[in-house]
Formats: sequence, structure tokens, C-alpha cells
Amino acid sequence: MRSERRHGAFVLVCVLMLWHAPTHAQESLVDTLSFLLTTQGVPTGDFVKDAESAEVTRDTIGRLLLTELTTTPLSSSSGGFSYRFNPLLGTVERASESFGPFFTERSLTVGTRRVSVGAQAQIARYTHLDSYDLRDGTFVTTANQFRDEAQPFDVESLTLSLNSTTVTLFGNIGLHDRIDLGLAVPFVSLSLEGARRNVYRGSSLLQARATADAMGFGDIAVRGKINLLDRGASGLALIEEVRLPTGREEDLLGAGQASFRTVFIASSEVGPIAAHGNVGATVGGLSDAIDYRGALTISPVPQLTLVAELLGRRLADVGSLAEERVRHPLLAGVDTIRLISTGESVNTAALVLGTKWNVSDTWLANVNVSLPLTDRGLRSDVVVLFGVDYAFEW
Repeated sequence: MRSERRHGAFVLVCVLMLWHAPTHAQESLVDTLSFLLTTQGVPTGDFVKDAESAEVTRDTIGRLLLTELTTTPLSSSSGGFSYRFNPLLGTVERASESFGPFFTERSLTVGTRRVSVGAQAQIARYTHLDSYDLRDGTFVTTANQFRDEAQPFDVESLTLSLNSTTVTLFGNIGLHDRIDLGLAVPFVSLSLEGARRNVYRGSSLLQARATADAMGFGDIAVRGKINLLDRGASGLALIEEVRLPTGREEDLLGAGQASFRTVFIASSEVGPIAAHGNVGATVGGLSDAIDYRGALTISPVPQLTLVAELLGRRLADVGSLAEERVRHPLLAGVDTIRLISTGESVNTAALVLGTKWNVSDTWLANVNVSLPLTDRGLRSDVVVLFGVDYAFEW
């Protein structure tokens, strides 16, 4: 009986392999992901459960990508230059020898009637989802295996290329020596290209192919900062930030709902060396989160600041992919291996290394790279950022 079932299944697959693999391009990235992950060029015997597994994979990838994009760290709200009035000199002077970190906040504000504006471009090529490699064809989304065999005889695998470029325009204005108001407006460009392949007993068939691109505004952030304790360049501060749902959720550009973040800041600076620490909590958006950030900056000369930062966060109930083995509903002695979402919280961390250079006057040129330190979530092997920053008085 088993040999007859195997022979019949093999004949069916050979016939279906003569079909042309579906190719699809959609305006919506969510629709494209759905097509890519749920289209069945070769039935595996259980449409309902296969569809459920594919939808879980689609929803998890989409949610993790959305979470990654909508919680991208923003540039520090204090800007590169910070000024204070010196009553002994009767004039305004720089409050710090450092130009500050990239993402970790420092207690300093930009200063009364001072404005800091800038732009940054962040480039990411997502290569991994948890322990799965998205680009080398080893990402198995479903498989069927006889219990007395060591390897599955029917495997579906996904290859996915996800790239993003985010250009963020930001500005901070000093309403008081202790109070800043800031705005960050991200513009996101996403590209997706993927294919799903079925391999049955060594015979391979391209099930589906899909490409899509999306461009538009991400979720705009508005934030206010208050310096609670001012000890020169050292001190304590508090930030309140809201991210508005301005990005299109169906194109993975926005969370679809507002989020609110509170950040507590501690800074200590002695000469050219400074250390900063942050603890933040976010509610709303795609996931509640706790984040922590730490930075060490060194300014060997007045025109240059070297930066090392540690960025970490815990995202509640985001979930990750895990394999589930269940009894096949039609074939005796066969198990189906599917992907499910665990629904657990996810911890991620990244190391940021970069430099800020005072090109001329109050212009800064910035560059950094971010490297993942954990193997959780959707991630890029390296994220590169380029930026410029300019400060002036109004």
C-alpha cells in the first residue's frame, strides 16, 4: 500500500511539474508576501493545514519586518552641537567637547534658541530570520516525512531578498536650556524578491515567484526632552516620544497604530571622554517594548568624536518561528513538519561603531555601522548609516 501511495504521489508531482510556476507582482507588499507564501503550485495533500502554516509564516515575517522598520532607532535628539550661556564670559559656548552618540540619548539639550537639523540614510539587507537564512534556499516552510525515513521526501523552501533604505529628516529646537522639541520624518524604500520551491524525491519545481517595491513615509516621531539635572555636560534627563501611524501598513511602511515611548537618561562627561546610559519603555504600536542603550564617546581632537554604542531591546509577544511536527491527515505513517509562531518575547542587541566629524563651521558628517549581537528576529548582517547635521541660532 505504501509503495502504491508513493508511486501515485510521484506521478501526480511529475504531471504538475509541467505547469508553469506562477509569477506575481503586487502593489501591496503584504499581498505579495501572501501570494509568495500561500500559492500552491504542487498540492501536498492537505490544503487547509498547508494554508494555515503558510499564513503563519507570512504573518510572522510581515510582523517582524514591520517591527524592525517601525522601531528603528532615531538619531539622538540633542544633535551634535550643544550650547550654554557662560555668565563669566558673558557669551554662549559649547557645553560639551563631544558631538554625542548616534542613537543613545545624552542629558544635554541643544540650548536656548538653538536649532539642530539633519538627514541620515540607513541601508539594510535582511539576510536572516531567527536561525533561518533567507537567501540561500535552506529556509524550509513545510515538509512531509515518513516516520521510518531519516529525511523528508517532500520539502518546500523559501528564498527571500528584503532590502530597505530609510532616509530620515530630523530637527530639534531648544525652547529653553533645559527643554527641547524634536521631529523625525522617515522616508522608506523597500524592495522584495522571493521564490518558493518544492522538492519531491529529488525532483524540483518552482512553485511561485514574486517581486514588489514600496516607497513612502514611515511613522513620524514627535518628541520632547527635559533636562532634570544639569552638571555641565553631565546630568539626568527625560524624553517623551510618540510615533504617529503615518506609514502604510499594507506596504510594511508603518505600524498602523501610534506608540508612546518614555526614556530616562544619565550622562557623565570628563574632558574628552563621555558615557551615557538610557532605559526606555514603549507602549502601543506593534509591540510593547523595553529598551536599553549605552554609549562611550571619545574626542581625541575638537573636530572629531569616536562613538561605540550598545543597543538592546525586549519586544513583548512578537514571537519567532519554530517547527511543529503533526500527523499527516491522509497518509499513514507520514508526519508533516510546519512552521508556527511561538508568540514569546524577543530580545535583540546590536553594536554600533562610528564617527562624527566637524567638516566646517557647525556642519557634521556622520557615519556608522550596526552589527547584530543576537540571532533573534529579522536582521541584516550589517546596517550602514550616513548622515549630516547642522546647528544654528534662531
